[in-house]
Amino acid sequence: MIKIKTPQEIEIMAEGGRILARIMKELEKNVRPGIKTIELERLAERLILKSGGKCSFKGYKSKDGESIRAYPFCLCTSVNDEIVHVPPSNRVLKEGDVLKLDLGIFYKGFHCDMAITVPVGKVSFEAQRLIRVTKKALKLAIKKARPGNTFGDIGNTIQRYVESQGFNVVREL
Repeated sequence: MIKIKTPQEIEIMAEGGRILARIMKELEKNVRPGIKTIELERLAERLILKSGGKCSFKGYKSKDGESIRAYPFCLCTSVNDEIVHVPPSNRVLKEGDVLKLDLGIFYKGFHCDMAITVPVGKVSFEAQRLIRVTKKALKLAIKKARPGNTFGDIGNTIQRYVESQGFNVVREL
């Protein structure tokens, strides 16, 4: 069941969202050929702690086969054809890579989560087009997120648009 938030809770969530958006802008500014994804992780954690928040993902426990593992980072850094939730590492970004940054903060009792796709230096025309299509799909989805609509309505809107542009969605997500 979804709990209806009070105006005060909504303001705290909005404040957390603004903080997260500023952090993501700062991370985006630092994306360039030659940087390691672990360096972006370190910057993300510093900025989150400086903002008064905590890392939402760090310590998150998920079942991996027979064991339960805690995610050791604040940030997820998926490159090119990697879909989501790739841990930062000593991987060096190259000109033409497409980087997905996924970050969550816990701020005053609420989690805020955001993901962006960032070109690394100059990227191909097709990569630029993919980024444009996904941004428009997000805008269409936001318009569809209204009382009375379901997650299925939103997902269908995204899928129809993305496929009309010659791309595919990852159905497993």
